[in-house]
Amino acid sequence: MTRWTAHSPPDAVLFDLDGTLLDTAPDMIGALNAICAEEGRKPVAYEHARSSVSNGAVGLLRLAFPGFDPAVNGDLHRRYLDLYAARLAVETRLFPDLGTLLDRLEAGAVPWGVVTNKPAHLTDPLMTAMGLHLRSACTVSGDTLPERKPHPRPVLFALDRLGANPARSLYVGDARRDIESGRSAGATTIAVRYGYVEPGQDPGAWGADYVTDTTMDLLSLLKWDH
Repeated sequence: MTRWTAHSPPDAVLFDLDGTLLDTAPDMIGALNAICAEEGRKPVAYEHARSSVSNGAVGLLRLAFPGFDPAVNGDLHRRYLDLYAARLAVETRLFPDLGTLLDRLEAGAVPWGVVTNKPAHLTDPLMTAMGLHLRSACTVSGDTLPERKPHPRPVLFALDRLGANPARSLYVGDARRDIESGRSAGATTIAVRYGYVEPGQDPGAWGADYVTDTTMDLLSLLKWDH
């Protein structure tokens, strides 16, 4: 396993977006409960919905509307996306310590980027609203390419854009698909438990090179001034 040092940092660090870099759950669940109110449904408990945020709009809508199928319930899906787009960054924040981590990467001239399955029409304005669009050296959304995670191509595409060697790069995520994508691309992978991990899922069983419990653990792991 690669050991990073101040004289030999990684070529690049890539992050998943929802549940890894940004805590988007408050706004995504807020939009879910707004559509529940419109449809006369009971709101979904925040803690129950939080673990499904990594599965996007479809995963959330299935909590409130059992049997939801985007191919059949297209109007409901579009309405949710409209509600969410209107409140992309009302309560969304960087996870604690991640601002410090990004500052550290930039100070060390280590490029960082985002590889997410979130569609670009939501990813791009969210990155802009959070002041990250000019800081991210490469942002790959779920519809940038024909393939999405867990396929390795989105990670490989980002690393190619950055001129980074996969064997000397890292991918950080909070879902099995993130780790599968990163591993298949040949990158070192880090699974984070602080994200939107579904009940019954064990990040330690995903085959990641490292598993961190908290953002502070991640901050400590991605420190190579030794």
